[in-house]
Amino acid sequence: MKRFIDAQLLAWSQQKGFKPLLLRGARQVGKTYAVRELGKNFENFIEINLELNPKARGIFTADLYPQRIIREIMYLTKQEVVPGKTLLFFDEVQAEPLAIQALRYFYEMMPELHVVAAGSLLDFAIESVGVPVGRVEFLYMYPLSFLEFIYASGESILIKALVQHQVDQPFSTIAHERLLQLIKEFLAIGGMPEVVYAWLQEKNAAKCLKIQQTLIQGYRQDFNKYAKKNQVKYLDLLFDNIPLQLGRKFKYSAIPGEFRKRELSPCIDLLATAGVIHKIYSTAAQGLPLGAQRDPDEFKIIFLDVALAQAVLGLDITEWLLSAEQPLINKGEIVEAFIGQELLAYSEPFQKQQLYYWLRDERTAEAEVDYVTVLKQAIIPIEVKSGLGSTLKSMHIFLEKHPGSPYGLRFSAQNYSVYENIHSYPLYAVSMAIKSESAYF
Repeated sequence: MKRFIDAQLLAWSQQKGFKPLLLRGARQVGKTYAVRELGKNFENFIEINLELNPKARGIFTADLYPQRIIREIMYLTKQEVVPGKTLLFFDEVQAEPLAIQALRYFYEMMPELHVVAAGSLLDFAIESVGVPVGRVEFLYMYPLSFLEFIYASGESILIKALVQHQVDQPFSTIAHERLLQLIKEFLAIGGMPEVVYAWLQEKNAAKCLKIQQTLIQGYRQDFNKYAKKNQVKYLDLLFDNIPLQLGRKFKYSAIPGEFRKRELSPCIDLLATAGVIHKIYSTAAQGLPLGAQRDPDEFKIIFLDVALAQAVLGLDITEWLLSAEQPLINKGEIVEAFIGQELLAYSEPFQKQQLYYWLRDERTAEAEVDYVTVLKQAIIPIEVKSGLGSTLKSMHIFLEKHPGSPYGLRFSAQNYSVYENIHSYPLYAVSMAIKSESAYF
């Protein structure tokens, strides 16, 4: 499946003065596959999984001199390593943190050698050993975006039409309805590559659900790798209950049992570091950066993937696939989480993206905007409507109190439209709203 990250990886490999690359992202989002695809552009590709290969881990324990490390790798793999012609890939690099530290010396002593490292729990290793500043590059990877999903579905004509469409004009009715149908498929199947591939091959919802459950178990099994023994029970509890709070300010009191914030809060941070969830912080949004005015105690949470969140809850995904229009109605929390997932997917991959929302919590006039983002140095509010979505009271309050914001974005099942300072986009056009100048494929 073609991914946006492919172009970024290729650009990294072709630039002058490249640095060793750390590819970061949650388990099973497609990191290993993407690096293998990149490897096809080299004369030689060497992949070493440090979790599966204890002998490879031992290479880094003597010292971190790149020349010796490369010599040992050639002995181990029986392959020649030639700078400029070989791509060296360390997978599951968190199994040997010394390998992360060695990247600095690859940059300093063997700058012509292309080295990529990735791992499902890489961020925990980085927290413990750090990374050499200025000597390593980063790329962040997420599940498939909706554009990647429809491209994989063989709908490239629709993508071309989206890219070329003028946003102040309605889209073709036929194309609009087809894309809304594909949105419903995506909300059921999600963006995890293995699930998407199974769906495109067989269109078997039961098989997709089985794969989703297997992925969920994999995330649960990881708890023991990065949490203290007494935290695992809290992680299990949060993992099961966070999907119940999608679209709402997270409340510790809503978690079953008599648990305290001090017990649960560190575990939420662990799940976020693992990439399983994403925090969306409340911000006053009165200036840049948005994080300077965030409230660390006011946040919402979305799951890594909307379909996985529903699978955790045991919801029947066939409802999305079989019904005509009804599924998008009264599914605001799932659709809102989908928009958050899309905002992450289309963000610049060179740094970790943080999501924000705006909340005015006044007793007589509460208002909330689902997301707040920055486009061309302007603060832009975003409202999400699962149906046609005509009421935008909170959006208007935000724009009134933030005169520096030139317009607001609304995503709904409606077609494109622009009315005064509200730009309305269909749910399938998030990429066009935040990166309208880019042709992805």
